[in-house]
Amino acid sequence: MSYQSRSSEQARRGAEPTRRRLAGLVAAGIGILLLQPFPAAQAQSRLLDAPRAAGTVGERFDGYAAARDGASADVVTLVQQVNAERRAVYAQRASTDKVPIEAIGKIYAMEIMKSAPAKTWFLSESGQWSQK
Repeated sequence: MSYQSRSSEQARRGAEPTRRRLAGLVAAGIGILLLQPFPAAQAQSRLLDAPRAAGTVGERFDGYAAARDGASADVVTLVQQVNAERRAVYAQRASTDKVPIEAIGKIYAMEIMKSAPAKTWFLSESGQWSQK
């Protein structure tokens, strides 16, 4: 192998970790952008604090709220309104980031789980309810 070939081979190998680091930084940046909540999403999520504390509303694995047993008609209507607003936020973000809306919902679900008050109920993908 000539000196020139070795130099270009070393340069190529040296660039791979740099490319991987850059790709990792870009992915992390996209992840951070995805997790930045829209102000509307934050405001409507606060509407559910009281019903969540009462146990009549839970959060789902897909980023949507769910009325639980014993929820009044008003609470069911509130959940429907909040879910419609969330759906609009998720659709906007999915369109902007060119990713499936389901992926956005799951990302928001993780953030909702982190920020939800203690004793909030969560529905897993397997259909099991658990309390924070």
